[in-house]
Amino acid sequence: MNSESLMQKIRINKIMNNSIVSVDSSVSATDAAKMMEDTDVGAVIVLENGSPIGIVTDRDFAIKITAHSYPIDTPVRRIMSSPLISIDSSSDLWTASDLMSSRNVRKLPVIDDDKVVGIITSSDIVKHIADH
Repeated sequence: MNSESLMQKIRINKIMNNSIVSVDSSVSATDAAKMMEDTDVGAVIVLENGSPIGIVTDRDFAIKITAHSYPIDTPVRRIMSSPLISIDSSSDLWTASDLMSSRNVRKLPVIDDDKVVGIITSSDIVKHIADH
């Protein structure tokens, strides 16, 4: 079985990470970074009125804060990637991989019914394929 057909059989909900950290869009970059460090995650989902509107990744901190010389108390809404590129949990790995590649992202929030239920990363996909 080739990797494409294998990836089309596996659903996101089977390998996604359920550990999600989310913050309100007004939270400071410093507080968001501290939460990421404390929970050992590489991204936080940004919410506004309880709905996911963006994502802040470790790369966003490294590039946007530094490149734009934003103060560390900048609200995450200024450094988040938006609109949020996401996928639903019933999609397959091939679809997730294709979306990541075409949109040049490494982390995809998994959203069902406007609620973040997980996150899948390019590393998760590579690891899963390597293990099979």
